[in-house]
Amino acid sequence: MVAVRHPGVPRRVPARPTRTPAGTLAVAEQTQHSVVHVFGYDAEDFVETPVFDPAALASLRARWKVVWVHVVGLGDARVLETLGSLFGVHRLALADVVSTEQRPKYERFGELTQIIVRMLEAPGSAATEQLSILVGKGFVLSFEERDGDLFAALRQRIRGKLGRVRESGPDFLAYGLVDMVVDAYFPALERIGDELDRIEDELLDAPPLTMSSRLRAVKRELVETRRALWPLREVLTTMAADAVVVNDETRLYLRDCQDRCAQLLDLLASYRELAADLVDQQVSVAGQRMNEVMKVLTVMASVFIPLTFISSLYGMNFDPDASPFNMPELRWAFGYPFALLLMLVTACGLVSYFRRRGWI
Repeated sequence: MVAVRHPGVPRRVPARPTRTPAGTLAVAEQTQHSVVHVFGYDAEDFVETPVFDPAALASLRARWKVVWVHVVGLGDARVLETLGSLFGVHRLALADVVSTEQRPKYERFGELTQIIVRMLEAPGSAATEQLSILVGKGFVLSFEERDGDLFAALRQRIRGKLGRVRESGPDFLAYGLVDMVVDAYFPALERIGDELDRIEDELLDAPPLTMSSRLRAVKRELVETRRALWPLREVLTTMAADAVVVNDETRLYLRDCQDRCAQLLDLLASYRELAADLVDQQVSVAGQRMNEVMKVLTVMASVFIPLTFISSLYGMNFDPDASPFNMPELRWAFGYPFALLLMLVTACGLVSYFRRRGWI
């Protein structure tokens, strides 16, 4: 009986931690120290603050149209609680931020909207981490587990007034973050596609064990990517349908992001089918090689069976003095050369017969 898993269900379910009260910020050990980067901007100007100053955030919110607080590393519960208090973040939303095994989702907490997605740790990598985005009136809070500098281009757009970020509200900034998460999957899938092409080219000549390990690695990457992208499509659909948080202009850009997410899922499905076909082909090649080996061994055994019969026949201990019918060749001067010649003629005859039949 074959067990069927939902695409969003991980292969290995993590052990459930000891039950704690809902909303508890259970920061995991060895989590990266939190680094906070703050942007405040409007259509005319911006300010950038790489140092976390809780006292200055209130004045920034009063001065700028949008305040973006980006936190890298979830190791400081005090920093997270301070931000939650300053921006009115629900305790359950903060608990979801530090619980990094969340399924991608879109959820409302009153006037606050939470978006959780899986992002790549580095460009071209298949390893993912959690990105949590909290969108409120005039602000966006974003939290990532480790510094991968995925949003450097977005920060550069704010600094250089490129695109529509500075002219738009927090909903467009949230879209920009999700959009960069989606775009980062294209190089990762391209690398996987290139690896599948190389495996396909080398499959007939490479050792079977090497191909098996490479195919398993690719299939694990595809499963991990599918876990991230499949629910992300639902997040984008729900986000685009939320008329309270997302305005009409941002919704148009979200639709484009949805199209690219669908394109990624189509590529992912194609690569999964190709990987499955390559696994079948690898099994077929391994079986074919085994058949070739077995054929050679069978031919060798077939050749040596009559030779073994001849040698065992002339190795019997019958006394030729007792009867003229008891192996008279033993007293013949050419008995030994005759036996060798008989073996050679038999072997050559069998090889010639096998060749005419196309067996070798």
